[in-house]
Amino acid sequence: MDRTMADESKIVVRRLAPGDLQAVILLDARITGRRRDEYFRLKLTQALADTGVQVSLAAEHERVFAGFLLARVYYGEFGVMEAVAVLDTIGVNPDFRGQGVGAALLAQLCQNLEGLGIPQLRTEVSLEDQDLLRFFHREGFVPAPRLCLDLDVVAARRDRDVG
Repeated sequence: MDRTMADESKIVVRRLAPGDLQAVILLDARITGRRRDEYFRLKLTQALADTGVQVSLAAEHERVFAGFLLARVYYGEFGVMEAVAVLDTIGVNPDFRGQGVGAALLAQLCQNLEGLGIPQLRTEVSLEDQDLLRFFHREGFVPAPRLCLDLDVVAARRDRDVG
């Protein structure tokens, strides 16, 4: 569905609040098919505890909780000494997909980051999640000039013990 100005004018983006926890958990469970109560309880607590640099947001469409994003600001990570924001999670209610909710969340986040002097926003996406990859591509994200590495700790230890 194509976005229209009428759809976008009905979207209100605001700071994520402690009272949004259950809405976030339920929306994420609807999207992913599993509940992650403790993950979101921890993430929301961390996001709201960051003094002065709260960048996590919620979106409402005609007063209905329509989406959220959790992001954090780092002043250097992985040996890079530059301020960067990391988008941990974004979720849009399937009933509101294609109506500009995700784009509105990202636009507000970028505006907030620019005001804070944060020049870079990073996130990770599974290669299999083509819908999310297309969304991020439409919003201007490009592959980073870094390689993300994973280590299966159990297998690595087993291999060291055998070898």
